[in-house]
Amino acid sequence: MIIQAQKVKKIYRTGNLRVEALKGIDVAVEQGEMVAIMGQSGCGKTTLLNCLAGLDTIDEGDIYIRGDNLRDLSDNERTTYRARYMGFVFQEFNLLPVLSAVENVELPMLVSRVPSKKARKRALEMLDLVGLSERAQHRPAELSGGQRQRVTIARALTNEPAIVWADEPTGNLDSETALEVMDLLCRLNKENGQTFVVVTHALEVGQRADRIITMRDGRIVGTQGTQR
Repeated sequence: MIIQAQKVKKIYRTGNLRVEALKGIDVAVEQGEMVAIMGQSGCGKTTLLNCLAGLDTIDEGDIYIRGDNLRDLSDNERTTYRARYMGFVFQEFNLLPVLSAVENVELPMLVSRVPSKKARKRALEMLDLVGLSERAQHRPAELSGGQRQRVTIARALTNEPAIVWADEPTGNLDSETALEVMDLLCRLNKENGQTFVVVTHALEVGQRADRIITMRDGRIVGTQGTQR
């Protein structure tokens, strides 16, 4: 298993208010699997993704990524771990408006001190992979929503991550563009053997995964395979 969570609890505290967002979660994901996490708003699916990815800490339980317990890593070590093994795709594209597509894709590599020529070459390769090589010099405002999400996906893949986390990756897209983006994610999953964990409220997106995990009120209430 590339991802394994055992009895994970997450509690948010504000003053005297105590909200148990995750209530003893057990979940496992195999290498190369595409899993969709579904459920109504507020059920805890984004919290679960953030905890599994080490973006947020947990109050109880254990999370293992590639056999490593995230509890054993310091904040800095978790940051390095994410940069090395993980990619992220969010509903909000989080692209810098003043940079071109290729500059947005290469930025994380430059921050990680990858030589500029190597970073530019890799960024162009990733844009070509997602079908945007001809738009490399365009800024986000000059791209459609689907194209901006493709840039985000290209950026997420620059470090050849073992796991790609996607939180509502089609949430800001029309149905036709959403289908194209999911086609791309499924193709990358099959061709590269990378593990994808996708949070979504859209059943048509969830059905493209190998398996749907359903959450309600901070708990997993069901898991089922799909016919993709």
